[in-house]
Amino acid sequence: MKTPPSTRTVLLGDVGGTNARFALLIDGSVSATAHMAVSDYATFQQALAAYLGASAEGGGPAHAILAASGVVQNGRCELTNNSWVIDAEELRRTHGFSTIRLINDFEAVAWALPRLDASSLLQLGGRQRIAGAPLAAIGPGTGLGMAVSIPHRGGQIVLSSEGGHSTMASGSLREDAVIEHLRRRFGHVSAERVLSGAGLENLHDALAEIDGVSSPKRRAADITRAGLDGTCTVSRGAIDMFCAMLGSVAGNLALALNARGGIFIGGGILRHMPDYLAASQFRQRFEEKGRLRKFLEPIPAYLILDDDVAFVGLRNLMEVEGIG
Repeated sequence: MKTPPSTRTVLLGDVGGTNARFALLIDGSVSATAHMAVSDYATFQQALAAYLGASAEGGGPAHAILAASGVVQNGRCELTNNSWVIDAEELRRTHGFSTIRLINDFEAVAWALPRLDASSLLQLGGRQRIAGAPLAAIGPGTGLGMAVSIPHRGGQIVLSSEGGHSTMASGSLREDAVIEHLRRRFGHVSAERVLSGAGLENLHDALAEIDGVSSPKRRAADITRAGLDGTCTVSRGAIDMFCAMLGSVAGNLALALNARGGIFIGGGILRHMPDYLAASQFRQRFEEKGRLRKFLEPIPAYLILDDDVAFVGLRNLMEVEGIG
């Protein structure tokens, strides 16, 4: 006989373009996080079934709160950077969840921002946050996520964003050449085309061709490694341009949202190179906005060091909405 779900257990999920991570919240305590490669499973349902089968305790969870890297509409998400589809109603029927909440992955990061302490953050210039002002999250990973948290008397309002797909602007003649090269390849060149794992590869390949340098095809992790250790000048140039362009986009986000509560950088790429990012042109480009430089100078930017930031946000949202 099938054991009924435990009403005290909540499934937490952070589903990206490359990896899916799951944990169980049981009586207020979070279990160890399971990391699953998206490429190992044809569908999200297969990955979730494998996780629940391996971690079933007391009949499994009655509630689920999931963050996914794509546009969420009517409880359904087609992930932007892989073929998975997450459908809340289908999951409810299949697994018997009493409640299920599906949100964008960077919406989950935004829910976490008020709860991050100093040990979870590396400040990248600026001064103090302005209490009550908007806080914005941006993060290059498999894609480029964005979201905003707006404090208000009852807590916070969180808005997801697809701003990563807005058009990428150049900040130099060299970037002009790179964007023109990518425009011939892709047509529209969004910020995500250069500020993501695949974007880092795009920058590397464009710079090699523009400079007439023979350089082997490299994956994003290899570009980062070769750039940081100085063994590949093309890779070093790519990560330098990556950090500079990120500064421009983050500064634009701060202007657009009046985000004087701070800009918070998540995603998996930059946690591997915090010192390099801090010493790069990121902050210079963040502030380099002509007449609005003085407006941007005091706004703090932070690199989020917590690998589980999405789970912090999901737990916060769960408490706000009374899930579980």
